[in-house]
Amino acid sequence: MPLVLYLLGLAVFAQATSEFMLSGLGPDIARDLGISIPAAGWLTSAFALGMIVGAPAIAVLGARWPRRRTLLTTLTVFLAVHVIGALTTSFTVLLVTRVLAALANASFLAVALATATGLVRPDAKGRATSILLGGTTLACIVGVPAGAVLGRYLGWRSAFWAVAIVSLPALIAILRSVPDRGTGPATVGAFRVRPRLAVLLLLGALVNGATFCSFTYLSPVLTEVTGFGAGWVPVMLALFGLGSFAGVTVAGRYADRRDDRLVLVAGGILLLGWCAFALTAAYDVPAVALVLVQGALSFAVGSTLISSALYAGAETPVLTGGLATAALNVGAAGGPVLGGLAIGPAGYHGPLWVSAALAGTALCVGALSVSLVHREGPW
Repeated sequence: MPLVLYLLGLAVFAQATSEFMLSGLGPDIARDLGISIPAAGWLTSAFALGMIVGAPAIAVLGARWPRRRTLLTTLTVFLAVHVIGALTTSFTVLLVTRVLAALANASFLAVALATATGLVRPDAKGRATSILLGGTTLACIVGVPAGAVLGRYLGWRSAFWAVAIVSLPALIAILRSVPDRGTGPATVGAFRVRPRLAVLLLLGALVNGATFCSFTYLSPVLTEVTGFGAGWVPVMLALFGLGSFAGVTVAGRYADRRDDRLVLVAGGILLLGWCAFALTAAYDVPAVALVLVQGALSFAVGSTLISSALYAGAETPVLTGGLATAALNVGAAGGPVLGGLAIGPAGYHGPLWVSAALAGTALCVGALSVSLVHREGPW
């Protein structure tokens, strides 16, 4: 794999760290800027909204830009707004920088997915995709805990400075190594949503919704249901991240086989895992094992679906990458909402059962789609 792919993955690592790190910095930001903690939560919501809206919209608007120019522009904006965020004393300005960072992040990821798959052999899209998405999993393992440590000892602004600094090597790599060519016919007129692509995007949203539904509430599940002390929570979150990194890495090779049966089998095991987690969450040994296993399976299945979507929309890679990015973020935003609604009637077992329901829905849709393909031919 070309070195530039790993440096693009570094940029994705910085962006994913920025997206997730506010979960540990919210109280400090609220105290420093004189706002309430719920108001600080708007910063996370603003970022999620920007990601959902920005990916397909900016992919269309920048469709005729050379990929290198688009990547340089969006990463420069991302870096700059983090510098502004680190310097500002205004909550309004900080909120605006989060929206701009999300728009830049969404556009960057959409074009980076298209660029990564264009820098490798046509049959290696899965491995290229896994390198980029591996940056997201590493953010869970390293970036978010590091941001929390920086925030604790050096203030929340230091985490924003760190994200900007980590983005610099990727910026230089893009300038030196990404070919300066057009993005291809990624306009709306050239784009057709084939049934297979639409199904793959729906499955990606469902699986990612299941993942972030339980990941968001993993801390209270482990402390209130399993009985772990609060000091174990970072360890368990890191364990989930290690599993997700392993899952993405292994799935990269299998995704290039383009075998729907493998995805269905892995999806079935993922469903069983969420059910088992919900049933055995009160026991520490199964809980530890399933945190690792579900992290691996969730990201393995999710990244394979996104790779398959990029294969299905190969004629318009930038717009397909934008839609894939949006689908992932619809799941990441919707899953926690559904999990939160389930806590009332079902307690902290609720998010685990919701994850099982979302994974089960994805499995049913996927199985029905495969049966239609066998009956009616290729889509």
